[in-house]
Amino acid sequence: MKAIVVEEHGGPEQLRPLEVPLPQPGAGQVRIRVRLTGVNYADVQARRGGYDAGSKPPFTPGLDCVGVVDAVGEGVRGLEPGVRVVAFPAGGSYAEQVLAPAVLTYPVPDELPDEAVAGLTVLVTAYNVLTLAGRLRAGESVLVHAAAGGVGSTAVQLARALGAGQVVGVVGSEAKAEVVRRLGADAVLVGYEGFAPEVLGLTGGTGADLILDSVSGPVFEEGMRCLAPFGRLVVYGHAGGQAGSFETRPLHRQTKAVIGYSSGHYRRSRPELLRPSVEAVLGHLRRGEVRLEIGARFPLEKAGEAHALVESRRSVGKVLLYL
Repeated sequence: MKAIVVEEHGGPEQLRPLEVPLPQPGAGQVRIRVRLTGVNYADVQARRGGYDAGSKPPFTPGLDCVGVVDAVGEGVRGLEPGVRVVAFPAGGSYAEQVLAPAVLTYPVPDELPDEAVAGLTVLVTAYNVLTLAGRLRAGESVLVHAAAGGVGSTAVQLARALGAGQVVGVVGSEAKAEVVRRLGADAVLVGYEGFAPEVLGLTGGTGADLILDSVSGPVFEEGMRCLAPFGRLVVYGHAGGQAGSFETRPLHRQTKAVIGYSSGHYRRSRPELLRPSVEAVLGHLRRGEVRLEIGARFPLEKAGEAHALVESRRSVGKVLLYL
């Protein structure tokens, strides 16, 4: 079968289509014939060798996929060949066929097309940073950084569906701002420098009750300046390449919280806890309360071009690879 393999860390040209052996499912696993897989920024970082140690070459990138079960291993129940599923594979998803743990494989409702659920990492991350980590309550204000990206564009919609009182997005360009306004944000700020006074102005001087930060570094530090009393700042990435730092005194003086979240850590350490989130997201999709914003589609063999687009910061929404 064909798979995209990174044989050494580097640029998008390192994503090479190769013939690899067909994987065989072991106990508790299913094999999936892939139809779509999403390109996540974590894939870019893994290819570069970032995110701490990154993945060791050779490896196949990719965190999630949509496809059809074509074989099951010993002990698997409720997932038969022919069932359409969305999954977090055990290995990379940039491949014609992948293995996935049954616990991280979920049947797709018939009324949802493949593209609706193609960004499982994006959908689950957006839901969990708002709910599991962010503890969003109805009427609260939410500040979403990178609001035109895959997770950000989904979080803007979900925040509205979950009853947020005010949703503010932050983006890097006016073109991206138009997308976020269309998705339902009450206000969109362009630029990541000095946004705290604008957020305070939009919230009547109180600040945002919940801030979703995938950028970190100076953006995190500026966010702490406009986090409301009793507010939560959720850090779920460092796309800017830097770690943030802060003074601890405001945390206890105004009952503020800084919370970390990683869908990858849940997949590895507590996979069973992701099923309720997946089921909740599928419900929002079925009711039409959120949709995956698709920015671009590439055939699998053009994975390098897809990575170049994501890496350029010009992409909007989710970038998909199709087979």
